[in-house]
Amino acid sequence: MSVALRTQLFLFLICVSLRMGLARYIEDNEASDGLYSLLSLAQKRESEDFIFRRPLRCLDMLATDGLFTFVASKPQLACAAFIIAEPSEVISLELSDVSIDCSAGDFIKIFDGWVLKGEKFPSNQDHPLPLYERYTDYCSSTAPGATSRSSQNVAMIFFRIHSPASGFTLAVKKLYNPFPCNIMSQSPEGSFTMVMPHQRKNCSFSIIYPVEIRLTELSLGQAKSNELSPQRLAWSGCSGSGDYVELLGGNGVDTSKMFPVADLCFSLSGLAQMKIGCDNSVVRLVSSGNYINRVSFQYRLLEHNELPKARENSLENFCTVE
Repeated sequence: MSVALRTQLFLFLICVSLRMGLARYIEDNEASDGLYSLLSLAQKRESEDFIFRRPLRCLDMLATDGLFTFVASKPQLACAAFIIAEPSEVISLELSDVSIDCSAGDFIKIFDGWVLKGEKFPSNQDHPLPLYERYTDYCSSTAPGATSRSSQNVAMIFFRIHSPASGFTLAVKKLYNPFPCNIMSQSPEGSFTMVMPHQRKNCSFSIIYPVEIRLTELSLGQAKSNELSPQRLAWSGCSGSGDYVELLGGNGVDTSKMFPVADLCFSLSGLAQMKIGCDNSVVRLVSSGNYINRVSFQYRLLEHNELPKARENSLENFCTVE
């Protein structure tokens, strides 16, 4: 992802955090008697009914619920909006007030995931739907509007509009997801636990930064927990076990095209860590469906002096970061 998109994302997150913090401060300091209580209650109700609205740009990043309206001031032939939610959320999208000319080459398409640099997240291997079902095409729909619900915490919309004053409104709503899978991290630092309960499914946690990843717990199949020393972190051969975790690195978002850094196919309780100096670092949980698999990990952004320098034939330095 470009620096500009990352910057937009952080600005959105800061705005959301400030808004949440202000609301929490007001609630914690409410008076409990008299007219002030009634006013506070009315303000709460008004706040609950508030719908965030703003114009949609030709290239945009959305990280909050609301209504986003695009009106073309000139022909816009290659536009896209990236939508991201919290890891434990999926995204509902709905189009309304659409005024485009499909016969003239205009289109609006919603995609279940992200497309960056020609690569798709989640990859075709990891997404539960075939590729053609991940697109919702407004011009091909028989309904007056188009709706879509993502399978993970990211989605996007592509559109092309030739005529000025044409446009549409996009409603974004985030919904709770009890078993998150295929997650794009909003932050270069944090922690997460992926759980796969008796499902034959692959789940990736993607961090679009060079990071250090620390595995703190791993439960796979019926294997017993045991300590993992750093010397035993990287090896090959786990893919035949059916249940394993792999660490991936690369400069794109398609996990099937990324470099395998390490894989683990036995349970552990302890600490295993590795630095991945790539634009994208991924923890991928592969499950056969026979067991309840679980992996917990922490991650942090690498400092500039920690970034690996390119060396030939070196597993630890296979990515170069500018």
